[in-house]
Amino acid sequence: MQIFLPVAAPNPPLIKPVLERPLGKITLLKNNHMLSSLLGRLCTLALLMAFAACNRPSTEKAFDVAVLNTNMIVGFANSGMERELESPSMKMGKTKDEVIQMKREEVVAAKLKFVEENYEKLKGFSQTDDTKNIIQQSLALHEFMLPVYKNEYTKLATLYDSGAPKEAIDNLKQSIQEKYFPTFEKLYGQLISSGKLYAKQHNIDVRWAM
Repeated sequence: MQIFLPVAAPNPPLIKPVLERPLGKITLLKNNHMLSSLLGRLCTLALLMAFAACNRPSTEKAFDVAVLNTNMIVGFANSGMERELESPSMKMGKTKDEVIQMKREEVVAAKLKFVEENYEKLKGFSQTDDTKNIIQQSLALHEFMLPVYKNEYTKLATLYDSGAPKEAIDNLKQSIQEKYFPTFEKLYGQLISSGKLYAKQHNIDVRWAM
């Protein structure tokens, strides 16, 4: 930007220095402002790129979280989860030599915690054309399961722990399986199909059970 100085006829030597000093300050301030603005934009761009890089999972990381971790919930709405509730795992008691059986509410709480944490990891991943299918399908699967763990399975665990009649327990188990297993099987099957293709494309060695 050019700034033209007005030509003053009388006493030019006295007027010129007064005009030059503020103009120099204006130019310097303007240049400093432009430089600060440019640096600010560059810093913002660098931060955005760093954030994207941090959230972009590696090839195997995306596969592990989206596909492989679903091994933990493969018994959902079928006999696998039923067996876990009928015969809960053992855990350490108050002393190092004491081993006690987990409560059913603890079994369900552990499942819920795992699904919630894995779901948050998936949500934090940036999606590429390469990872989009397995991440989105895994998200859909997790979103389908979460309310069932929070509601029906929590209620079923309470029935077990409170010593409810067998008929009440069996009725709720059957209801869960009939209501949720067909959709779970469909969502899980889609994810595994995409996972197989992804693993093949990236030479990830996996022994598939289905």
